[in-house]
Amino acid sequence: MRVRVTSPLPVGSPLRILLLACSFALAGYAGVRLLEGDWFQVLLWFVGAALLHDLVLLPLYATADRAVVRAFGAGARREWTAYVRVPAAFSALLLLVWFPLITGRVDARYHAATGMSADGFLGRWLLVSAALFAASALLFVWRLRRAARAARPPAGR
Repeated sequence: MRVRVTSPLPVGSPLRILLLACSFALAGYAGVRLLEGDWFQVLLWFVGAALLHDLVLLPLYATADRAVVRAFGAGARREWTAYVRVPAAFSALLLLVWFPLITGRVDARYHAATGMSADGFLGRWLLVSAALFAASALLFVWRLRRAARAARPPAGR
């Protein structure tokens, strides 16, 4: 059984194009505000992010996703990969956002700006990631049991 994901908005719809344009405008505004008007740094940041994603991150997570799909096998079990993909995606997003603090590279700058220590970010990220995977595993087991109960014939027949 193939699951087809569809968007609520048709591909060429004006609303979809408007939403996409607004997201690019918001990303551009955030980049300009983040880098305080240094246009070369803004351009370098956007190009670097695109290249980093397309040349490094995309092959990495595509390879990891293929490994997960192979581990679960073909057929009905293929949809089980979502129980690994979703927590992995959220964990990776958290790592991407908090990478400097998780690795401890900006410890002194963070302390100077906030007056707080940057210690503990790695441990907290690992705990949040573990909780995401644990919640996903519990949901997976719960849905498997529910599906098994629904597949069993009634006891009285």
